Amino acid sequence: MSKKIAVILSGCGVYDGAEIHESVITLLRLDQRGAQVQCFAPDIAQLHVINHLTGEEMPESRNVLVESARIARGDVKDIREANVEDFDALIVPGGFGAAKNLSNFAVEGAGCSVNPQVLELAEAFAEAGKPVGLICISPALAAKIYGPGVTCTIGNCADTAAALDKMGATHQECGVEDIVEDKARKLVSTPAYMLGKNISEVASGINKLVDRVLELTHEND
Repeated sequence: MSKKIAVILSGCGVYDGAEIHESVITLLRLDQRGAQVQCFAPDIAQLHVINHLTGEEMPESRNVLVESARIARGDVKDIREANVEDFDALIVPGGFGAAKNLSNFAVEGAGCSVNPQVLELAEAFAEAGKPVGLICISPALAAKIYGPGVTCTIGNCADTAAALDKMGATHQECGVEDIVEDKARKLVSTPAYMLGKNISEVASGINKLVDRVLELTHEND
């Protein structure tokens, strides 16, 4: 029987939403492995909108759920509709949206908070002992989800790793092509574009993460 995986998106575009390459690679690998996927996103305004051509902030407002629909080809639901009992695992791609829309890590650093709906769903997966995959900057949410002592990676960025450690996580350095697994918590993370120089490098780590998350869903079969 194919596994059902929930994917949380945070908008559309690396600088103000979900990283598109990371999101598409995740969805592609899940489909290649025969998983059933449902995307979710919070129905909230983005922190801000960035012109991805110039890097400048734009004087407009966009909705995270509406923007996430661009990546999901319209097949995305409000995160308030997500029920942990309907899924075998959860994966969160990166992009600044994870640090700006799913949380305020980009602004508050170690003192950040996570969107209540996102946190409630992620904690439900943690409490149910179901696997979770966090990609790129999204491991910044790990300590908020699992509490002190959780092991994860964002690659080798010293400043970001220090912030994760200050939050109570145990950061482990990792290459772009590899994954870090907290076996006790069934949490898998990979650096992706925190380190990756091109889409192929990023895909190598994300594919490993997806494969491992799916393997973990079979442990109790």
